[in-house]
Parts: sequence; structure tokens; C-alpha cells
Amino acid sequence: MTGNRLSDYLDHIRRAAAAMNHPRIKRDPKVMLGKPVIAGTRITVEHILRYLAAGDTVEQLLANYPQLTEEDIRAAQAYAADYLAHESMIAAE
Repeated sequence: MTGNRLSDYLDHIRRAAAAMNHPRIKRDPKVMLGKPVIAGTRITVEHILRYLAAGDTVEQLLANYPQLTEEDIRAAQAYAADYLAHESMIAAE
């Protein structure tokens, strides 16, 4: 990478990190191999999204995981949306 491209890339990473400020979501290499989890739990964002994608309702998730709140589930969805909004694009050929 040239100096200018590297600088642009690092700026992109900094902007993405700043945009992904989700206090309810934590990443720690000692918890679930560093996957994003709901703070204070071992419940991953991925787990929540897979349950919702399979058709479970928020109410079902809350009943199955009483330590979760509706705000936690919304935070998981927002985190995933922000993550996808900042992923790299593939140029068309």
C-alpha cells in the first residue's frame, strides 16, 4: 500500500470504529473468542441474530434468556447493521 492509500485506509478504520460505539456490546478475547457479546453475558450478537432470523420473536428470546433486555436485542441488531455498513465493497469487473 502506498502512503496515501494506507492513510486513507487507516482513516476509514478510525471512522468505522467511532461509528460502532455500542455500550451494550463488548468484545474481549477472553470471552467467546472475542466475538461481540451483550455486556456482562456470554451471549453473542451472532446468537441473537440467528434466533431472530430463524423466526423467534423478541419475547421468546427474552423468555429463554431472562438476563437479556429488549434494549440488548436492539443493540445487537444495531451493532450488526453498523458492522455491515462499514464492511469493504467489492468492485464490479
